[in-house]
Amino acid sequence: MQAKVYVVDDDQGMRDSTVWLLESVGLQGVPFASGQAFLDACVDDGPACVLLDVRMPGLGGMAVQQALRERGLQIPVIFVSGHADVPIVVRAFKAGASDFIEKPYSDQLLLDSVQAALERAGQARQDDLVLAAVQARLDALTPRERDVFVPLAQGLSNREIAERLGISVKTVDLYRGRVMKRLQAASLAELVGMAIACGAVEALGLRAL
Repeated sequence: MQAKVYVVDDDQGMRDSTVWLLESVGLQGVPFASGQAFLDACVDDGPACVLLDVRMPGLGGMAVQQALRERGLQIPVIFVSGHADVPIVVRAFKAGASDFIEKPYSDQLLLDSVQAALERAGQARQDDLVLAAVQARLDALTPRERDVFVPLAQGLSNREIAERLGISVKTVDLYRGRVMKRLQAASLAELVGMAIACGAVEALGLRAL
């Protein structure tokens, strides 16, 4: 899927030149003249980032960034501004901006920033897919398999799990093998990582493996 770069700027000349630059390197530039128009059209349908002007009529860049967060849209934001000052830059990064570029900027600086943002977006999307797959495997565990999985991920031994559940160590060992196979975990450490990532156990307080 071709990566999208949303270009949100009220300056038409800036929008046109930026879109041309992006398309010259094989990226899809999608221009918007206002923050509201961008928000009305923006959907999470593939790798993307947004070049967002700080000062625009109506919704400014900071307000657009906040709206994206409230909607749960994890699109990397690169701010561009001809009126940057330290408080604005600090505020932008604290809110999760990928970069902040001052106008006028060099083409290569902009392209490097966009490429870095798209790489992060792609990795985040891949991580989400992996997490969803792991969660689906967890949800497919039987109640007894889950009874064994949680204390196993917490670091309890087979004997301790057996005592807690009132079953034999041999039975625990059997279920342990099933859990590892169903979750496609190659090691106990990998299983623990899955459990933490999906919120099945807390990282704090785990016993050393």
